Amino acid sequence: MKILVVGKGGREHALLRAFADSPSKPELFCHPGSDAIAEIATRVDATDLPTLVDWMTRHSIDLCVAGEESCLVEGIGLTNLCQSSGIPCWGPPKETARLEASKQFAKEFMLRHGIPTGSSTLVSSVEEGMAAIGGHYPTVLKFDGLAAGKGVAVCQNASEAKEFLEEVFEKRRFGDGRVLVEEFLEGPELSLIAAVVDGRALPLVPARDYKRALDGDRGSNTGGMGAVASRDLVDAETLSRIEREIVRPTVNGLVSDGLPYRGFLYFGLMLTPDGPKVIEYNCRFGDPECQAVMPLLRGDLASFCLDGAMGRFNADRISFADGWSVCVVLASAGYPATSRNGDPISGLDGLTGVVVIHSGTRRGPDGRWETCGGRVLAVVATGSTRDSAVAAAHAAADRIRFDGLQRRRDIGILHFDSVNP
Repeated sequence: MKILVVGKGGREHALLRAFADSPSKPELFCHPGSDAIAEIATRVDATDLPTLVDWMTRHSIDLCVAGEESCLVEGIGLTNLCQSSGIPCWGPPKETARLEASKQFAKEFMLRHGIPTGSSTLVSSVEEGMAAIGGHYPTVLKFDGLAAGKGVAVCQNASEAKEFLEEVFEKRRFGDGRVLVEEFLEGPELSLIAAVVDGRALPLVPARDYKRALDGDRGSNTGGMGAVASRDLVDAETLSRIEREIVRPTVNGLVSDGLPYRGFLYFGLMLTPDGPKVIEYNCRFGDPECQAVMPLLRGDLASFCLDGAMGRFNADRISFADGWSVCVVLASAGYPATSRNGDPISGLDGLTGVVVIHSGTRRGPDGRWETCGGRVLAVVATGSTRDSAVAAAHAAADRIRFDGLQRRRDIGILHFDSVNP
């Protein structure tokens, strides 16, 4: 079996590690990949998606896996190109990927199918945005398009709201696009990723990420500074309600709307006093949730995804261990506003009992690892209790050094009761 994964970050590194551990032992390829990914998968050079698909055709790739969101909506769309060339692809076609690419499309989909979510108004200017907010704070502003996890602002006052709206409409930080002014939902957040195949869904282990840059959920919004994953994140009754009121109606809605789906579907949820509600959909695995979830996976992920991409739903091919997984992200100087490259990294040798995922690194001229991106590394530990996983992940993270290193020390600790599971 030959598998090619599209992407270059921590999520793709974690997925490729899981594929490499599959009993079916697939031959792995990646594009564009990274120096760390190249240690387990062969990097493929291609100028664009059509030339990449042409390479896959010529080299008899059995399965293409969409890691990054952009490849699903860029040009014709990766899955669409693969389908036209007869290559099974784990990821939805472009018309379905609008669930992530357009917040408004997703909102209309949820309302049409009775899926619980917050109310919203679509605006096209700073003035329209401020009028829609109407002085009600906190409020949530979402750029209606892809923004690498940074297109959402939870604004506490008019100054913060106006600043974000000006970034979108005047500075064009994310390119052209509109903004959803959305109801602020309160409660614990939860990430649930499901493997979806033609109207059937397998929810994976629930996860929770930490989006703010600083301890205590302060500072700028980021792509994610860490995550935890465990079956014990939510009780069985709540999880059953999520599946009944959100996952199943979503999957049924895709079928009734004629939107094909074979791949990972991410549900960003808020557990409000009125019940779970959807914040957003992503049409791929979350990052850094993937880094936290994958170490708990058991079975043959490679065969599962190949079967799914071919329309065969074999849920018994994979399972998930009990216990906890804690992922601590180490970011570079300046993140999330900027990133600094070229800082040598030390402390990676000799780490035991943890998994280190490379998100933004490269080999320097001397062969040593150095920073090359905003989020640099993710240190992941598992344990039978949250306490043990937290202690192992943070202890290993303490040993890693590079100039300008940023990390949160409350990953796996904040948002939990003092009595630990």
